[in-house]
Amino acid sequence: MTATDRSLELINAAAQAAADKLAHDIIAYDVSDVLSITDAFLLASAPNDRQVKSIVDEIEERLNKDLGAKPVRREGDREARWVLLDYVDVVVHVQHSEERVFYALERLWKDCPQLELPADAEATRGKAQEYAQAQGPDGGAGGELS
Repeated sequence: MTATDRSLELINAAAQAAADKLAHDIIAYDVSDVLSITDAFLLASAPNDRQVKSIVDEIEERLNKDLGAKPVRREGDREARWVLLDYVDVVVHVQHSEERVFYALERLWKDCPQLELPADAEATRGKAQEYAQAQGPDGGAGGELS
C-alpha cells in the first residue's frame, strides 16, 4: 500500500507552508506500509519556540484555506517544542531543533520511503546544521549567559 493522492496533496501543501515560514530540514515519509492509522509523516524543525508556533499556524491555515482540511488533533501548543498536527491521513511534526536531534524520528522511519516534496521544502535540508554553525559553540550568546 502507498500513500493516497489526498495524503500526498496534504503533505506537499504542508511542506510548502513550512518552507515559506523558514522551517529547517523538512522531510516526509510514506508510513502506510507499517502503520494502519496514517499514510504519511511530515517532519520539520525550527531553532526557537516562536518559529515552531509560526510554522504550525501557517501549515494549519494553508491546509484549511487551500484544501479544506482541519486537524482532528493538535498537541504540544503550550510549550511549542514539539507540535503535532493530526490530519488522520497525514501527521505533521514540527519540532524545536533540540527535540528533533534528541528524538531523531528520522531514525525510526528510515526504512520507509521518503516522499518527494516541493523544491522549496527540499532546499531546507541541512539548514539546522548551518544555523547551529552560524550561532557558534556558545549558541550565539558571545560567551555570556543571556
